[in-house]
Amino acid sequence: MGLRVSVGQACLSSERQQRSAAAVQLAESDMRDRFGACALIADSPSRNAIAQQAADLAIKGFLADYSSTPAEWTIKRAATRVLLALNGWCFSQSRFVTSGSYVSSLSALILHRDQGHLFHAGDTVVYRLRGAEIEQLTREHVTDLGGYRYPSRALGMDASLDLDYLMLPLVQGDLFLFTTQAVRGILLPSDYVQLVRENSDDLDAACAALADRAAELAAARGVAAEAICFQLMRVDRLEELWPPASDNDYLPLPPELSPGDDLDGYWIEEVVSRSDQQRIYRVRDAASGDRLLMAAPAPDMSGSNDYLYLFDRQREMLAALRSPHVNRLETPRRAPSCHYYLTHYIEGDVLGEWIRQHADIGLAQRLEIGRQMTKAVSALHRRDFLHQSLSPESFVVDRHGQVVLVDFVACCPRDTPSEMARSLAQGVGLGEFAAPEYTLGLEVGRRSDQYSLASIIYWLLSYSASADRVKKGRSAPGHARRGYLPFKPMARKLHSEQDLDALEYIPLTRWVGSAPASLDNVLQRAVSPKRSMRFRRLYELLVGLRRADAQTTQSRLSSSRQLLIWRLIALSLMLGWLISWWYW
Repeated sequence: MGLRVSVGQACLSSERQQRSAAAVQLAESDMRDRFGACALIADSPSRNAIAQQAADLAIKGFLADYSSTPAEWTIKRAATRVLLALNGWCFSQSRFVTSGSYVSSLSALILHRDQGHLFHAGDTVVYRLRGAEIEQLTREHVTDLGGYRYPSRALGMDASLDLDYLMLPLVQGDLFLFTTQAVRGILLPSDYVQLVRENSDDLDAACAALADRAAELAAARGVAAEAICFQLMRVDRLEELWPPASDNDYLPLPPELSPGDDLDGYWIEEVVSRSDQQRIYRVRDAASGDRLLMAAPAPDMSGSNDYLYLFDRQREMLAALRSPHVNRLETPRRAPSCHYYLTHYIEGDVLGEWIRQHADIGLAQRLEIGRQMTKAVSALHRRDFLHQSLSPESFVVDRHGQVVLVDFVACCPRDTPSEMARSLAQGVGLGEFAAPEYTLGLEVGRRSDQYSLASIIYWLLSYSASADRVKKGRSAPGHARRGYLPFKPMARKLHSEQDLDALEYIPLTRWVGSAPASLDNVLQRAVSPKRSMRFRRLYELLVGLRRADAQTTQSRLSSSRQLLIWRLIALSLMLGWLISWWYW
């Protein structure tokens, strides 16, 4: 069952000019899951000579460009990108207009699944009516100049655009009212509730009643009733959280497979991993002899449309990704008879095994591996996906020393509800590198991946062959398989949010004396127990690792120079002694 809305509109304008515009667009049924329903209102300043063009351009430009954004973008990213581009165009074109400008206030609400996404700049107003309650959702950006009120923020006003963004949960029956600044001071919120409830069966009639009442009150006060615009949008039915079908209408799920089995001409060589939701097999193509990895939903997931939708999104993500540090999707040579996808098989060792075989490598090479892992996770984040289950076994180091991310079992779109995302990660299993919010049931996001990634880098940098020494059969503080974790006690022992304050960061220099202090500062922030204190973007972590590597290299060169100087001094002293002995 898809999203269903009812809409109504009514606008009054003076004979001089029309300066406001409103529109609603509901995507076609096959694209509704991607774009949802959009409702917008725009209003240009009264003294703008091209006010109508500015408002119309804001509405039409957004609707045209938003429907052309890539499918893998989130609602927030798509709408923000469109508005920023539209703002830049309007601002640049205003320089070629002799009278007026392409400046317009804009409020845009996008209904998608069970969430509303509100974008706002200027003095237009959006209310939400839920039952008998009314709430103003937008903030008016205005400045008083010479007795007139002007927008202090608006589309096309400046080269940069400062947007207000609000995400709100939807309830069936929610009704959103869009108005222009001209209504301010004429109607009260109680008037909105009364007139809308009296005409709830016909939203066009409700908007007309609002416009008539506003015009009547304005005339009684001797105020011109110009640029009065109302728009109503009601949520009649919410969309199912995830669509129940894909283009192949969900092929049967593969049965439980074991080494030696055959599926569509692929011989099962090894079961790489099993989780509650997914199976990963190493297979060999019987026709070509190529080795591949096969990902398939667990047989028990046949009745879970939610998970099967996420599984298909994983495949779409891999098809769109182009990164040397992320495994690539393989196109099947034969039509699949079951629900699965294939990826390239990387010849190499998982990071946990690789570091065991190369425990003597230096800090600089470990930092390089950390940078490559960061680039891999960043590639997922640029496609608005979360990984959620990062561990040393998620990465393979190939024969050329390149790090490749190969595990995507808990990946999901960034806009997946936190409860569902956590459930997916918990089904895979929360390892020792999982962020505390997964254990505590808090909101998860890209910074959760940052915590896991930084914890793995800390473990990698602290890894040594002697780090597995134990005392009385118990591991040392922060110990994790010959490497160390950054906190004591471990995050998995947390029971409440207050326990986060008890986590004590262990400086990396305790295990690695040659590590620069700046590296500790970077890692300590990236693994902050409180999600809001971590870096906003993984790029900041990457920059910190590069700087630490540069400092390490400079320190190593400085030590080499000092050693060379002392050797030259020793050689000079020896030559002096030999010369003096010869002439003695």
